[in-house]
Amino acid sequence: MMTGLERFSLKGQRALVTGSTEGLGFAAAKLLAEAGAEVWVNGRSQDRVADALARIPGIARPLVLDVADEGSAAAAFEDIAAEGGLDILVNNVGQRDRRGLTEFTRSDLQALWDVDLVAPFRLAQLAAAQMAPKGYGRIINISSIAGLIAQSGDAAYTTAKAGINGMTKALAAELGPNGITVNAIAPGFFKTSPNMAAASDPEIAVKLRNATSLGRWGEPEELAPAILFFASPAASYVTGQVLAVDGGYTSHY
Repeated sequence: MMTGLERFSLKGQRALVTGSTEGLGFAAAKLLAEAGAEVWVNGRSQDRVADALARIPGIARPLVLDVADEGSAAAAFEDIAAEGGLDILVNNVGQRDRRGLTEFTRSDLQALWDVDLVAPFRLAQLAAAQMAPKGYGRIINISSIAGLIAQSGDAAYTTAKAGINGMTKALAAELGPNGITVNAIAPGFFKTSPNMAAASDPEIAVKLRNATSLGRWGEPEELAPAILFFASPAASYVTGQVLAVDGGYTSHY
């Protein structure tokens, strides 16, 4: 039986982190590799994937893929299966489209939800098919505090992330008998590339000081340990949970 820090070791396991060329995904891929996992680094640009691989220690492999392309995703998982199959899937890819309720067409919604909800569901299906025969697996979905709380002008994204939270619980119930745990992380305000302009906005800095327990933005490296926990044997009896990693934003009054 593993004890102590051995329970956080991922030695001998294979992981896929979608959208892992930068930001939260890159930080997660790097930490999982440092913990001993063989990690597939995913992005849509071959150059960006190659750059990320050069900065990740241990065994890392490229997976140039648009996760919303169902045919390409299925083919990629066949290749992964030939290498021994996945033990860990981190569904990290997401898009945001901040517009009001009346501004969205049906095609707008489909484009956003295909990436933010349908693709993670499909990847979870493909991953579970490889994990179930082993009787072991970890699926970690990256949600958002927008799936827990809401603000005006962000309805489509909030709907998608709330769907991720519901999907997490549903898949946890369905896949538990196969030894597969399914959990989600809901990040708050993190300094990633899409947020750099906002991170330098003094008005938002004041908002975070007043509305967040820790009073600041999070760094991508501060989210990765939560992913490592859910991915590791240490979380063997944790499933169906949505963990907010938000500096206290959703609990601060």
